[in-house]
Amino acid sequence: MQVAAQGFPIDDVVRTRLVLETSVAADLARAAADARHAGESDAGALHDARAVLDAMDAADLTPQEFLALDAQFHTALAEASGNAVVAAMMAGLREAIESYVLAGAQRVPDWDDTVARLRAQHRQIVDAIGLGDPARARRLVHDHITGYYAHAGLTHDRKDR
Repeated sequence: MQVAAQGFPIDDVVRTRLVLETSVAADLARAAADARHAGESDAGALHDARAVLDAMDAADLTPQEFLALDAQFHTALAEASGNAVVAAMMAGLREAIESYVLAGAQRVPDWDDTVARLRAQHRQIVDAIGLGDPARARRLVHDHITGYYAHAGLTHDRKDR
């Protein structure tokens, strides 16, 4: 899939991400809510994602390093879902995702502000999942992905829609 993903249109990769990642976030939030209701802790499911977020806080990251960690964060959420197919699909799309987000980073005039916003959005997503709020987690992931896509000038109108 990684080889094939290199030729996919960016719009299609983004739409696929939206389908997969909003579902993952909502499912993880539901699992966290279920764990809370059962009096259990669900903190372990997000351990890897939180570790990546901590690594993303380093001040000296290049755009390439930051965006590689960004992709790792999104992959960690997919892996936390426990759905092997979704995790494999996200891993397969990882290079295509990194490629277009890096291309977008070169278009962003305010990279430091963008990084600060992305960091905050990632933390909000993890918080919503941890609080067991599927609707908020889904919306935050959607807005995060589409927001970067638009901010980096990667959108274009498709006449076939």
